[in-house]
Amino acid sequence: MVIKFTINGDEMEVDVKPNETLLDVLRNKLFVTGPKEGCGNGECGACTVIYNGKPMNSCLILAPEADGAEIFTVEGLTKDGKLHPIQEAFIEENAFQCGFCTPGFLMSAKALLERNPNPSKEEIVEALSGNLCRCTGYDTIIKAVKKAAEKMGARS
Repeated sequence: MVIKFTINGDEMEVDVKPNETLLDVLRNKLFVTGPKEGCGNGECGACTVIYNGKPMNSCLILAPEADGAEIFTVEGLTKDGKLHPIQEAFIEENAFQCGFCTPGFLMSAKALLERNPNPSKEEIVEALSGNLCRCTGYDTIIKAVKKAAEKMGARS
């Protein structure tokens, strides 16, 4: 079946199978490789995208369900070669090591900061609770999200 959706502001049309996941379509048909398959069952958050305004695990969304959806991936953060403040903050705080989980964390952080521009540490921890990192401590990631909020204009 053919589905249509918007990804990072661009309208797309793609032929999908009923049992394909959105993650598979993004990576294998559209070559949007930011979302990663870590676990394939919604536990790790490596495949997190912003789906109709909410952070979602793209491995749990069947592609036909994405018909008409608005999807945002890590590829949409950088504009005209300029990093998004969230990306800058992750770099400045050394909030990643191998980088496999980073796109999912960035998407969860973006969704949080869009709905709450000045989150507390507890709110950041809650918003990132669906994302797992096996390389780095979470402290630098939490600091990066707080710094991103400051960069984006939140007042402490």
